Amino acid sequence: MGYQLPPLPYPYDALEPHLDARTLEVHHDKHHATYLANLNKALEPAPDLLTLPPEELLKDLSVVPESIRTAVRNNGGGFVNHNFYWEGMAPRAGGEPPAGSPLALALQEAFGDLSVFKEKFSAAAVGRFGSGWGWLSVDKQGRLMIHSTANQDSPLSEGLIPLLTCDVWEHAYYLNYQNRRADYVAAWWNLVNWKKVAERYTEAC
Repeated sequence: MGYQLPPLPYPYDALEPHLDARTLEVHHDKHHATYLANLNKALEPAPDLLTLPPEELLKDLSVVPESIRTAVRNNGGGFVNHNFYWEGMAPRAGGEPPAGSPLALALQEAFGDLSVFKEKFSAAAVGRFGSGWGWLSVDKQGRLMIHSTANQDSPLSEGLIPLLTCDVWEHAYYLNYQNRRADYVAAWWNLVNWKKVAERYTEAC
């Protein structure tokens, strides 16, 4: 049957005023769903791969036949990245990581101050040329790192463990923010589900 599209974790209008209902509806039901449909279509010649979670395909693209590898990388990345993006936001969220949590302590050690972290992350997201994503990930040495990826590339393919992402494709914000990517990223901080990010960090470490 192929992979399935998870429903949004909240109603379309739950993230207003920072992200409007129409943007969420189009983003999830059209863009996200299209990546999924194209991923399932790409895997039709290799149905045995559907027994693996899509994240596992991105972690080791060498298991994917070369003839469909680019399609799986692009559309699988789009599918997985969007799942990750939705789960990293929540209504009435934002603020700071849970006080005293391993994540809060790690952010302080790595960046000295949450405001410095936010500034550096925003710069990576806003500064990504063209379409892509801003990320907070854990590297192979267990260190926090801020980076960005182009198009639908996933940190999983680089051996990294992603913790938090901001989608900076224009379809993520253009209906409300037009070309003002920096305004969108600034508003997005009010939606960050720090509890979920903290859980991801604990699992990663």
